[in-house]
Amino acid sequence: MDSLIQHREVRRTTNSVVKGTDVVIVKSGRRICGTGACLANAPLHQNKSYFEFKIQSTGVWGFGVATQKVNLNQVPLGQDSHSLVLRHDGSIYHNNEEKNRLPANSLPQEGDIVGLTYDHVELNLSLNGKNMHCPASGIRGTVYPIVYVDDSAIIDCQFSDFYHTPPEGFEKILFEQQIF
Repeated sequence: MDSLIQHREVRRTTNSVVKGTDVVIVKSGRRICGTGACLANAPLHQNKSYFEFKIQSTGVWGFGVATQKVNLNQVPLGQDSHSLVLRHDGSIYHNNEEKNRLPANSLPQEGDIVGLTYDHVELNLSLNGKNMHCPASGIRGTVYPIVYVDDSAIIDCQFSDFYHTPPEGFEKILFEQQIF
């Protein structure tokens, strides 16, 4: 899964189709800009997943994990039970509750690489290869990597060929193989 992301459309009850708010995907599906959120195109099936985000341009952004029920038009994410995300201010939110926070001197800046590990219970973060020791949990069900942007933020997604070596036991997202 080297390319990013599926952009889901939102259907209203009046039969009109409204696209998620002005999300633009470029760079072979690896870069997101505009306004709104995108889900990766594969869920996190294995026990220990690792993926990275590079901040190309600052603004309002967030990334983490979410279920397919997440509202891709709601920025910032983390306001309901369908997403668990690190926000640009260093807070980690799930269900409209701050679950943890990066140290004040460790807020990601332009050019920084944020690594995420997820083991089906806990989301943890690294900044430029250094573990931030700020786990967060609470989301349930099948989850996908998610990223959102607003206010001129540009984020690159890395699902393989990482900038930093994943922590021991963690690996890139694996596709579930079907026998039939």
